[in-house]
Amino acid sequence: MPRYLVTGAAGFIGSNFVDHLLARPQGEHVVGLDCLSYAGRMENLAAALTHDAFTFVEGDINDTSLVAALLEEHDIGIIVHFAAESHVDRSISGPAPFIHANINGTHALLEAARAAWRAGDGRWREGCRFHHVSTDEVYGSLGEDDPAFSESTPYAPNSPYAASKAASDHLVRAWAHTFDLPVTISNCSNNYGPRQYPEKLLPLTILNAVHGKRLPIYGKGTNIRDWLHVDDHCRGIDLILTKGRPGETYNIGTGNEWRNVDLVNLLCGLIDDLFAARGDLKERYPRAPAAHGQKTKDLIAFVSDRPGHDLRYGINAEKIRALGYGARHPFKAGLKASVAWYLDNQDWWAPLLAD
Repeated sequence: MPRYLVTGAAGFIGSNFVDHLLARPQGEHVVGLDCLSYAGRMENLAAALTHDAFTFVEGDINDTSLVAALLEEHDIGIIVHFAAESHVDRSISGPAPFIHANINGTHALLEAARAAWRAGDGRWREGCRFHHVSTDEVYGSLGEDDPAFSESTPYAPNSPYAASKAASDHLVRAWAHTFDLPVTISNCSNNYGPRQYPEKLLPLTILNAVHGKRLPIYGKGTNIRDWLHVDDHCRGIDLILTKGRPGETYNIGTGNEWRNVDLVNLLCGLIDDLFAARGDLKERYPRAPAAHGQKTKDLIAFVSDRPGHDLRYGINAEKIRALGYGARHPFKAGLKASVAWYLDNQDWWAPLLAD
């Protein structure tokens, strides 16, 4: 059975992927590595920690001795690399952590894998794979009528975050081309779902709404993003690991593009509907306009745009669909379930707001 090392395991997508692996009937052993920075939380791994097949290690991917020891001790054959600084606004105010984690950290992992997986006869260990999780932001910005990003779209990153992820993608490709390391790369669209840190648009909107705070939207809200449920993202990565060809890149998305202002308005309507249907929410969140029959959308406030804000991201996912991929979460139903999760899990997010 393959043994997995999942980096960034205590983060939003990483923890969901750990849960996905542990739910599979094959019974793989999973080692989760995370430095537990602000967005990495042990609470995200509550279910995983009840499994005998899961081991958690607190540590930095740049700690080469630690990573080498984990690969040897646990006989790791597959690395799924989520660990990254990922918030564009933070990369604008302070790029250095993005260079350290996204570029230097990826280099350290590649070298650890190269040292651990080389067989004595000069070939690679059978079944090993380094999967690198990246973003559609490396491709730059689309016009409203441009065709969606494909795997052959030239890179044109516009933020420090996107540039750091583009650099890490290039490192992974170079290690595949130069050293023949068995790698795959996935570039995904915007994720949503449970356990997303509340600096991101969807949880920020939900939590501000229940506290009666303004719902900030950059510029005129015309920026467009493709939205992907985190469970569908995890299934896509799993599919690449089982059916994808080493050395290849696969875009993971749904073609589900929304303008930010339309998305926030949709969220507001879902919040209003949930409050109308559930009296307990009115008691728990008395500061929410929806608790008093008012419209959540009245909290929307347009704010100054951020520097270099890309207009549109769109994903052409034909290549992964050829492997049998398809999203299972209809967007509005998935979004409604996500809103309900945040409203029902105050114990998860309340400490983050207090911090």
